[in-house]
Amino acid sequence: MLMPDGFPGQRLRVLPRPLVASALRRAPTSGLLVTDAGYFPSAANHGMHRPRSAPEAIVIVCTDGVGHCEVDGRVSVIRPGNALVLPPSRPHFYWADSRDPWTIWWLHAAGSQVSELLSVVTPDGGEAIIEVRDVYRAVSAIDDAIGFLERDETFPHLISASGAGWTLLAQLAADALTEAHQPTEPVRQAQEYLRHNFAKPVIVKELARTAGLSPSHFAALFRMVAGCGVVEYAKRVRMARARELLVTTSRDISEIARTIGYNDAFYFSRTFRREHGCSPSEYRRGKN
Repeated sequence: MLMPDGFPGQRLRVLPRPLVASALRRAPTSGLLVTDAGYFPSAANHGMHRPRSAPEAIVIVCTDGVGHCEVDGRVSVIRPGNALVLPPSRPHFYWADSRDPWTIWWLHAAGSQVSELLSVVTPDGGEAIIEVRDVYRAVSAIDDAIGFLERDETFPHLISASGAGWTLLAQLAADALTEAHQPTEPVRQAQEYLRHNFAKPVIVKELARTAGLSPSHFAALFRMVAGCGVVEYAKRVRMARARELLVTTSRDISEIARTIGYNDAFYFSRTFRREHGCSPSEYRRGKN
């Protein structure tokens, strides 16, 4: 028997329907409101059959395992890195693979702006499977939405959750436009490598060789998919890690510089100032 929820370690928030109706009559949540959100890890026997559809748009981001979805007799496979988007009022049936059940982050969204965003994600009004360029960012948006709704159901937190939902749908709209039958998997793999090896030197030729592409082709594809060059992307990852270490640790600046791959602490400080408009020390004082 398929289960709609009840998985060990899950997170789940569902707004009361009277609250949904009230929020959809009030700006700014009338534009976009996250009505339901959750996280289902290794969701064995998960499934949902809605022969009469749902009133909200549904987004399911798969981070592990496999799932399936049937709409109008068409069955699609959802894999890690995919987002399943189901427009409102579209009958559907989705379920976890029996041998390799998916892990998913998901939300439902309603409001006047939803249809505008979905017109980019799925121009024909049907279901869509989007290759998510930055799964971490998509998951973070859903995680934020869940977190706001977990705190309470006051209007300020409904607005904050709605902002996270808008961020997710906007990201998927951008990904749908970028996808355009481009081979994005080599770039996704390179991005994952750079996120996990940010302290190592960035050698574009080696990344291109690993991807089986020429350096010029790889560099152009990376810029098209990521919106910036390889070196710039690596710098952004390093700066993000530096900000985290400055706020959460008491390490000195030179140690942080070495940790993120800068042997010259002065060069790190100059780079940090160019990116953030302040020195690492000033950034730390401003956050404490």
